[in-house]
Amino acid sequence: QVQLMESGGVSVQSGGSLILSCAASCAASGYTCRSYSMAWFRHAPGKEREGVATIDSSGRTSYADSVKGRFTISRDNAKITLYLQMNTLKPEDTAMYYCAADSRSGWWLQRRRAADFGYWGQGTQVTVSS
Repeated sequence: QVQLMESGGVSVQSGGSLILSCAASCAASGYTCRSYSMAWFRHAPGKEREGVATIDSSGRTSYADSVKGRFTISRDNAKITLYLQMNTLKPEDTAMYYCAADSRSGWWLQRRRAADFGYWGQGTQVTVSS
């Protein structure tokens, strides 16, 4: 069992930067949890949920075209914490951002599909004003 807790969502001006964090706590051993694949998704009103970025336990990443070059996903395996560095924010980045995790890893991470992740946080709201 994995519990995920996001933080860092605030209101910012267009062009600004923000760092989201996701702390994971694992009922299993912490070593096991450190091997999990993790991801950030976002959901804006009236839009479909979007897979923003994924990262496996080795640090391999994938990004949605809409954020490539502006967002960076990273993880601290010692702290079992996931991060999303968000730069050059745009109003269209406004959404609820969710952290997700799964015990599996593989090529499927490149698809950034919500259905592939078994554990989810409650979300943190990011609002970008123009």
